[in-house]
Amino acid sequence: MCGVLDRVGGAASMPNADVQAWSEVLKYLRTHHADMTRQWFDEIEPLGIESGVFRLRTTSEVHRRYLERQCANVISSALQTVSGRLLSVRFLGPEERGGTQAAPEQVPASNGAVASQPVVAEGLVLNPDFAFDHFVVGQENRLAFAAAKAVSEEPGRRYNPLFVHGQVGVGKSHLLQAICLTLMQREPTPTMHYISCEAFASQYVSAVGAGRMDDFHRRFRQVDVLVIDDIHFLTKRDRSQEEFFHTFNALHMAGRQIVMSSDAPPQDIPDLEARLVSRFQSGLVVSINAPLYETRIEIVKQKARMLGLDVPNDVAEFIASTISSNVRELQGALYKLQMYHSATQQPVSLSLAREALSDALIEIKPEVTIMRIIDAVVDHYGVKLVDLQSKRRQKSIAHPRQVCMYLVRRHTRHSLEEIGGYFGGRDHTTVMHAVRTIETKRSSDSELDRVLEALERRCGTLQS
Repeated sequence: MCGVLDRVGGAASMPNADVQAWSEVLKYLRTHHADMTRQWFDEIEPLGIESGVFRLRTTSEVHRRYLERQCANVISSALQTVSGRLLSVRFLGPEERGGTQAAPEQVPASNGAVASQPVVAEGLVLNPDFAFDHFVVGQENRLAFAAAKAVSEEPGRRYNPLFVHGQVGVGKSHLLQAICLTLMQREPTPTMHYISCEAFASQYVSAVGAGRMDDFHRRFRQVDVLVIDDIHFLTKRDRSQEEFFHTFNALHMAGRQIVMSSDAPPQDIPDLEARLVSRFQSGLVVSINAPLYETRIEIVKQKARMLGLDVPNDVAEFIASTISSNVRELQGALYKLQMYHSATQQPVSLSLAREALSDALIEIKPEVTIMRIIDAVVDHYGVKLVDLQSKRRQKSIAHPRQVCMYLVRRHTRHSLEEIGGYFGGRDHTTVMHAVRTIETKRSSDSELDRVLEALERRCGTLQS
């Protein structure tokens, strides 16, 4: 690798050497920083080294800003490691011509708008992965997704304010960022401020201390769209609540769009003033629940595609059946699988996934998994998983299917809806019927009871 970069001298360096150098950096990143790399990194164009700076052109301004604020140090370190040279990186937007001087940071103009910059500099980083196209829609998040899409198409006119709530890691921030990313593509681009509630409160305190409340008001009250993540952190901040109350009123009366996310619905946020609860409820309040089994499978596949990782169906099902809490843990499992795949150069398979994720999966969910139960039942009855998931009703298929449903319901935390979804999208009442049927037969059929005990021992739910 050192030889490659040694040949990449200055502005007149060979393009094929630039490509090879960037390829080596990507290989290093995917082995050592799997959680950071994305498939779209392959679209970054190396422009060569000039004055100790490796210039890289991105495909959009969003990508450039994301790389600068989230990845610059790691990529510079990777470049130095694989080259053995003290180099830095500079990211260029699609319209930039190059040069080694850093591009000027855009700041809010005197009227509160942001010159040539749709999101103010102090805001949270927009992740290009969090577009609407990358959001997996299921019955547990369908309403929230539709509402967010509507807001992005007609800000200030529909669902204002939009309040999205749900537990950690279910996709709230994804929807908020998708709204911002979509609005950035509008002509003319509206001015936006996407910020965390903690940052809003911190900036308010700083503005009070510095005597610069006029600047603070321009920053937050003269935007077209205000997006606040984790609004529940207004709790017990009396002065911040007062300020946000007036900010909310100013924006709402001017027809400007307000979008908020929270871990709880407005009425359940501790110590939130009644007048704020009322205003938050004056628009649309929607919830996002933890992803169901079928949604988790699609999330794993979607995240894998974004990482450039070829994940077979059985691997996606294995991860989705073992991790049921939230999207972040699903993504974390994929990161570990990708890193293990890159390090071992083995193809992604179910056996590799079990080996790579064993420690993490035990830590995440130590109890028996749906796949372990299914493996035991399929092996005992000599049937295939596809048969259990099919519409076939022959006794040779229906009975093992009911046994699976019974054992999964009894020994895992999966809901009736999740179990039904896994077995061919069946209704929860079908699962209830299967559970009752096997329970009744077990109490009167000693042979079935013996088989079920053997299966439970095999799955680890009973001691031998």
